Amino acid sequence: MDRDPILLTPGPLTTTLRTKLAMLRDWGSWDGSFNAVTARLRAQLLDIVHGHETHTVVPLQGSGTFSVEAAVATVVPRDGHVLVLDNGAYCKRAAKLAQLMGRRTTVVTFAEDEPVAATVLDARLKEDPSVTHVVLIHCETGTGVLNPLAEVAAVCERHGKGLIVDAMSSFGALPIDAREVRFDALVAASGKCLEGVPGMGFVLLRKAVLDGCAGRSQSLAMDLHDQHQYMEKTGQWRFTPPTHVVVALAEAVAQFVEEGGQPARLARYQDNCRTLIDGMADLGFRPFLKPELQAPIIVTFHAPASPVYDFKRFYGAARTRGFILYPGKLTQVETFRVGCIGAIGRNEMRQAVSAVADTLREMGIASGAPAL
Repeated sequence: MDRDPILLTPGPLTTTLRTKLAMLRDWGSWDGSFNAVTARLRAQLLDIVHGHETHTVVPLQGSGTFSVEAAVATVVPRDGHVLVLDNGAYCKRAAKLAQLMGRRTTVVTFAEDEPVAATVLDARLKEDPSVTHVVLIHCETGTGVLNPLAEVAAVCERHGKGLIVDAMSSFGALPIDAREVRFDALVAASGKCLEGVPGMGFVLLRKAVLDGCAGRSQSLAMDLHDQHQYMEKTGQWRFTPPTHVVVALAEAVAQFVEEGGQPARLARYQDNCRTLIDGMADLGFRPFLKPELQAPIIVTFHAPASPVYDFKRFYGAARTRGFILYPGKLTQVETFRVGCIGAIGRNEMRQAVSAVADTLREMGIASGAPAL
């Protein structure tokens, strides 16, 4: 094969050559030129959600989960009460990290093949006024289901509750407007829909709550209030930044702007998703979600009913043909996932479907149809 495998995963994902080349230079972490990259990038991230008036951006070393944990620890008081809306694996992760940090945590569970319901949240907040903050996963990557951010935010605002949004798999692709949707913290990362490389998260913090966050975090390295204060004062990161990741993300964001920003990124991903689902349907595969619930980020497919199907073998055969798939996250039914994001388009999605067709033939599977 004359190219790297294409990553059909929800991150890390396939990046452009321009983004890769941006990492070939070494940067001094306190140097003025690198500080300028950080400042420009922070401003561009606010541009994406029209958040300059209401929010500030605090970047953080590590994967996206680091930033989710940092956001909860920084925003929620130690005697606060977190309510997590749970319809998948990443919701459960958010609940676990809140509990491990000693925050009182309530989980409201929904089916994995349905979005969370703002009406249920409204009723729970009426029943239990001790809740101080709500955590929502915007696009639950365990299945690909899109949750109703605007409706949940409206309920939180009406009840005077803080809202922490994990927008890991939606930021940059799905529309989010801070002028219309109120949130205390919104978390995303470099290696998702902005098409950078993994290693940096960032949190959009509402300015109105920022001063009250001093001293809440029990972590030195992951205290977003201290990170913000230091960065505003010096222009620098408190501790060694992932310099190559930052400049790669800055280059990826430049390409994001050139492409046409969020609307253009969404249009390409929607086309990728349609191409994938239509092509896989021709092979008999059935998506786990109803079409109206499917975000164009990652698609969960039921596994074929064939007794010879084995995901590891399926994965390996697809990989030899140049495509890396993702295992399923569900416990009740066997599935696998295919990402629609990254520096790829319709041609790559068609090639991926062709690789799956060849893989089925190699495994002796006549159809991808599930047992349902």
